[in-house]
Amino acid sequence: MSSPRIEVDLSKIRHNTRTIVERLKARGIHVTGVTKAVCGHPAIAQAMLDGGAAGLAEARLSNVRRLRKAEITCPITLIRTPMLSQAEDVVQVCEASYNTELTVISALAVAAIRQKKVHEVILMIEMGDLREGILPQDLGGIAQQVVDMPGVALKGIGANFACLSGVAPTATKMQDLSDLVKNIEGRCGSVLQAVSGGNSANLPWALGELPIGRINDLRIGEAILLGVDPVSGNQIGGMYRDAFTLFAEVIETNAKPLSPPISFANPVLAKLHLVPEIETGERAILAIGLQDTDISGLSLPLGNTFIGATSDHLILGTKLETRRLGSEMRFKMNYSALMRAMAAPDVQTNLLHDRPAPDVRDSHGPNKHLALV
Repeated sequence: MSSPRIEVDLSKIRHNTRTIVERLKARGIHVTGVTKAVCGHPAIAQAMLDGGAAGLAEARLSNVRRLRKAEITCPITLIRTPMLSQAEDVVQVCEASYNTELTVISALAVAAIRQKKVHEVILMIEMGDLREGILPQDLGGIAQQVVDMPGVALKGIGANFACLSGVAPTATKMQDLSDLVKNIEGRCGSVLQAVSGGNSANLPWALGELPIGRINDLRIGEAILLGVDPVSGNQIGGMYRDAFTLFAEVIETNAKPLSPPISFANPVLAKLHLVPEIETGERAILAIGLQDTDISGLSLPLGNTFIGATSDHLILGTKLETRRLGSEMRFKMNYSALMRAMAAPDVQTNLLHDRPAPDVRDSHGPNKHLALV
């Protein structure tokens, strides 16, 4: 098999999705599967749908087109605020979009009328993460203008947490979001269909014991794909962390100095310098680098240490016997590493459909479970 490559166990994606869907269903919340980290890969998206996701969410139109080309017909929502220049295309391929700008919403309305459609709008509210969002005090007026605008329909509101500023969702913030729903409905006279409380970071709150208020949707990507709580990084009980495995080939094995030789531009300093004993160590160089993934997001196999990385090389030190030239090493990835590897043109994606699913365990240390039960 060629490498670098990512092997994807679709049965684990289905399992992770089903686990979250069933647990949130008991709380009255449905799941929208987010596929942006896997570049809208159709097979992975279908695994989410097979696991019970109510629909899909994407951040880039190129990924949405990939899904539509693969005949994925479920509702797809654009979760990044649409570009003004892409309004026509957004209406064409997405049933709904998250919005913060009235100018963009007006362009979507014009495009929808031209295409003889009604495009659904979800207004994103600023709740502390300081990424995108309408300020709460401005929400009522903007919501009323959307309700009065032909070509679009106000589907609901949403919020985002733990992305730009790392602000985690709290019970107070979730209650504030529910209160905004009541205010809008009272002002506009219509019932909001969707109240999207956030992303995977909301799972501890959503599956706790406190009332959920009006929240009825969560946009889940990282927890499904990697089986972890994004805030703590802990494994979610009953879910798989290894649905994705990155493989890279060893292209050089050798014993080299553990530190580079020191050279001095000043000859006087060179004469005064006492040369230390040069220590050597076994190293392996792999054919993967910064252009392929976020190297800092890789979990190294036991017995290996990180030495460095360049655009095309990953250098590891090892106390084990020298790796065989041409052999492969495997890595688990965090969300950042997965996202970049899936987008890298030279990293192949191989799908595993029917491999028996082993017991959930962390192969790089003791289990760390977030008990979402």
